[in-house]
Amino acid sequence: MTIAFAALRHFPWIQVPAYIAAQVSASICASFALKGVFHPFMSGGVTVPSVSTGQAFALEFLITFNLLFVVTAVATDTRAVGELAGIAVGATVMLNILVAGPSSGGSMNPVRTLGPAVAVGNYRELWVYLVAPTLGAIVGAGTYTIVKLRDDEVGAPVQVRSFRR
Repeated sequence: MTIAFAALRHFPWIQVPAYIAAQVSASICASFALKGVFHPFMSGGVTVPSVSTGQAFALEFLITFNLLFVVTAVATDTRAVGELAGIAVGATVMLNILVAGPSSGGSMNPVRTLGPAVAVGNYRELWVYLVAPTLGAIVGAGTYTIVKLRDDEVGAPVQVRSFRR
């Protein structure tokens, strides 16, 4: 999300490295804490696909695209859902997990997968969870930005062109 918002000028690039460092270190620390508390009763929360690499990549790209399309709408467009923004984002995350969870794990966030992978030492197909959500986020946020109505278009009558002569 940080990279997507920076790419679309909703977040300053100068702050991106610090945000990513904080997110990665927090994910790794939390994963080691959970491992320490629940070991040996938990696998560490590692996300690995139960489908082919290509299918996992496509799923992670699509669900992250979906999430960032909604997040960009509620975060950057005052005409979006307003007070229901949390419900819109939460419902999107829930539906994404229901759709992709059994197949790819429904990560939607590179550091959500990176922390547990480091804590457990399982890096199987990690690149999928680093690349696909990043690309999906950029494309999803970019797509909403492209299709969003400008303020001068809101309420304007639709003009239909006729191609008859």
